[in-house]
Amino acid sequence: MGRLTTHVLDAAHGCPGSGIKVELYRVEDQGLTLVATRETNADGRCDSPLLDGADYRSGVYQLHFHAGDYYRGRGVTLGAPAFLDEVVLRFGIDAGQDHYHVPLLISPYSYSTYRGS
Repeated sequence: MGRLTTHVLDAAHGCPGSGIKVELYRVEDQGLTLVATRETNADGRCDSPLLDGADYRSGVYQLHFHAGDYYRGRGVTLGAPAFLDEVVLRFGIDAGQDHYHVPLLISPYSYSTYRGS
């Protein structure tokens, strides 16, 4: 069975993004169903996969990273509203693939992602 994992790197501070709330949603009929909620650990990773076992299936998903809360917690002054308060990534999973890893590199004003390994 496959699995979905993620991790967050804070480019503004040059460190893992620890303590960031991450939510995974399944996109169905233009609606969102919450599948998992995690918080990143000291290494910027979640302690367990966001999807695995019978829950790991093909479809369209969204990851929501609560970056604004993270930066406010670090004492960074953000605009009102913050430029990147919640980073939302929409992507597809082919359950025939063993592992999807979706990393996020963030700063208060930019982000990038890719399909990792």
